[in-house]
Amino acid sequence: MEYWALATGGAAIVGLIMAFVYAGMVTREDPGDEKMQSIAGAIREGAMAFIRREYQVLAGFVVIVFALITIFIWYKPPLGGESTYTGIYTAIAYLFGASCSMAAGFIGMNIATKANVRTTHGAERGTMDALVIAFRGGAVMGLTVAGLGLLGLSLVYLIFVVWWKVITDPAGQASIIAGFSLGASSVALFARVGGGIYTKAADVGADLVGKVEAGIPEDDPRNPAVIADNVGDNVGDVAGMGADLYESYVGSIVAPIALAATVFALSGSDGVMKGMLLPMMIAGVGILASVIATFFVRAKEGKHLSRALNSGSYAAAFLTTIGTVPLVLLWLKDVQDVQHPIGFWIAIVAGLAAGLAIGWVSEFYTSDKYGPVKEIANAAQTGPATTILSGISQGMESTAGAIFFLVAAIAGAYIAGDWAMPNIANSGVYGIALAAIGMLSTTGMTVSVDAYGPIADNAGGISEMSGKPPEVRRITDSLDSLGNTTAAIAKGFAIASAGVTALALFTAYTNAVGIDNINLLKWQTVVGLFLGGMFPFLFSSMAIKAVGQAASNMIEEVRRQFRDIPGLREGKEGVKPEYAKCVDISTKAALKRMIPPASIAIVSPVVIGLWDTEALAGYLAGALVVGFLIAIFMANAGGAWDNAKKYIEAGNLGGKGTPVHAAAVVGDTVGDPFKDTAGPSMNIMIKVMSVIALVFAPLFIR
Repeated sequence: MEYWALATGGAAIVGLIMAFVYAGMVTREDPGDEKMQSIAGAIREGAMAFIRREYQVLAGFVVIVFALITIFIWYKPPLGGESTYTGIYTAIAYLFGASCSMAAGFIGMNIATKANVRTTHGAERGTMDALVIAFRGGAVMGLTVAGLGLLGLSLVYLIFVVWWKVITDPAGQASIIAGFSLGASSVALFARVGGGIYTKAADVGADLVGKVEAGIPEDDPRNPAVIADNVGDNVGDVAGMGADLYESYVGSIVAPIALAATVFALSGSDGVMKGMLLPMMIAGVGILASVIATFFVRAKEGKHLSRALNSGSYAAAFLTTIGTVPLVLLWLKDVQDVQHPIGFWIAIVAGLAAGLAIGWVSEFYTSDKYGPVKEIANAAQTGPATTILSGISQGMESTAGAIFFLVAAIAGAYIAGDWAMPNIANSGVYGIALAAIGMLSTTGMTVSVDAYGPIADNAGGISEMSGKPPEVRRITDSLDSLGNTTAAIAKGFAIASAGVTALALFTAYTNAVGIDNINLLKWQTVVGLFLGGMFPFLFSSMAIKAVGQAASNMIEEVRRQFRDIPGLREGKEGVKPEYAKCVDISTKAALKRMIPPASIAIVSPVVIGLWDTEALAGYLAGALVVGFLIAIFMANAGGAWDNAKKYIEAGNLGGKGTPVHAAAVVGDTVGDPFKDTAGPSMNIMIKVMSVIALVFAPLFIR
C-alpha cells in the first residue's frame, strides 16, 4: 500500500509542478507601463500586508487548538476497549493541514497580484490574450490548492499509518487523518469570513459613494476606496475562496477515509487499507485530469468567452470519469464483500454529474444570458426596493433546482454504494462520501476557473485607474462579468460538496460515539436540531452586520475625503485621495470582526457534545440542512444582483448614470455580503462543525 500512497503524492506533485510552470508564464508577461505597475504595486502591497496580519492572528488560534488536541485527545473505541493516546499525532496533522491551507492562500494571492496588471496589458492586445493570462493566474491557485491538499493527506497517511504505525485500529488512524482536515477547515473559516468582510466593506463603500452619490465610474482613481476594493478582490475572492475550496477538497477526501474504517472492517486489513486509499487515488486521477484540461482553455477572438472556460471544466470532468473506471474496478476487484465494484464508480459519477448540474443551476440564475438576471435588471426600472425583492425571490427559487440535484446524487450514490457491498452497514453512506470526492475531484480546474474572476476584476480596475482606452475596459468588463458567473458556479460546487461531505462526516461521528439511530422523540435531540437550524442565521447575521458596520465607516471616510480634499471630486491634476486610510479601515474591521462568528462555529459543537452526543447529532443535522439552503440562496441572489448591474452598465435599459443603474447598484451592494461573505462561509461552517465533532468525539464518549 505504501507505493500507492506514494503514487497519489506523485500526482499531487505533478499538479504543483504545473502550477509552478504557469506561474512562470504569467510573470514573464509584460506588466505594462509605469502607471499600471504603480497601481498594481499598491494593490499587491495592501493584499500581502493583509494576509500577513491575518495569518498572525490565525497563528495564535492554531497554537491554542494544537495544545488542546495534544492534551485532551485519546482514541476510545466506541464499543469499548483500551484507550490509546493519539493527541500529539492528531495535533501534528492539524498543524500540517492549517499550514498547507495558509500556504495555498499565500501562493495563490501572490501570483494573482502579479497576473492582474498583466491581464490589463493583455487586454490592450485583445480579449483572448487577457483571458489566457487571467486563467493561467487562476490555474496557479487551482493546482496549488489541489496539489497541497492531496500531497498533505498522502504524507499524513504515510507518516502516521504506514511508516510510524502509531496506532493499528483503522478508526484510530482515520481520526488522526481527520486532524489534517480540521486544520484546513479552521483556517478556511477565518480566511473566508475575514476576507469577505474586507472585500465587501470596501466594495459597498466604493460603490455607494462613488457610483450613486458622486456619479463617478467604477474604479475611478478619484475614489479613495478603490485600492481597498481591488485589494479585497484578492484577499476575499482569491485567498478566501482558495482556502474555502481547499477545505472542501480535503474534507471530501477525509470523509470516505473515516467511513472506510468501519465499512471495510469485515474485509480484512488489506480491504480496509484499500477502502481508505481509494478516495486519495480518485483525487490523484482528478488532479492529472485537471492538469490536462488546462490545455483545453483556448478560444479565438469573437467566440463566446464562456466556451473557452467551460471546455476546460468539461474536459476535466470527462477525463476523471473515464480515468476512475479502471481505477475502481482493478483496485477493488479482490476485496472481500465488494460484489459490484462498479457501484462505487457510479457513486463517483453521480457526484460529479450533480456538481456540474448544480453549477449549471448557478449559471442559469447568475448569468445575464438567461431570464433571472434580466428580470432583476427590469425590476430596477421601478427602483431599489423592487430590485431587492426580485433578487431575493430568484435566490430563493434557485434552491429548488440545487436541492433536486443534490438529493438525486445522494439517493443515487447511496443505492449504488449499497449495491456494491450489499448487507454491509454504511456501504451506501460510503458511496455518498465518494460522490462528494467525485464533485470535487476536478478542484484543480474548478478553482482555476474561479480564481480567474477576481484577476479579471482587478484588471478592469487597473485599466480604469491608469486611464486606458474604453475598449480595454470593455474587454476587462466582459471577462469580469463571466468571472461573476464562474464564481457562482464554483460556489455551487463548494456548497453542494459541503452538503454531501457533511452528511458523510455526520455518519462518521455517529459511528465514533456509538449512535445507531437518531431519536427525534428525545428532547435533547430536538433541542440540538433547533439550535442547529438557528445557528446559520446567527452566523450570517454576524457576518453581514460586520460588513455593514465596516462599510459605514468606509462610506464616512470616502465622504470626508471628497469634502475635505479640495479638487479631489473634480479630478484636479495632482490631487490624490488617501487610499491608505480606506485600506486600514477594511483591514482592522476584517481582523476584528472575523473572530466572533468563526469562534462560535468552532466552540459550539464541543460544548454541545460534552452535554449530550445525540443533541450534537441534532445540532449538526439542523445546521447542515438550513446552512445548505441559505448558502445556495445567498450565493445565487448575490451573483444575480451583480450581473444585473453589469447588464445595465453594458448599455441596456439606459446604461450607466441613470436611475435604473442606481437602483441596480443598491441591489448589488445588498448582494455583496450575501455572495462573498455570509453565503460562501456557510459551506465551511457546516463542515468545520462536523469535523470538530469527529475529532473531539473521544471526549464525548462516557
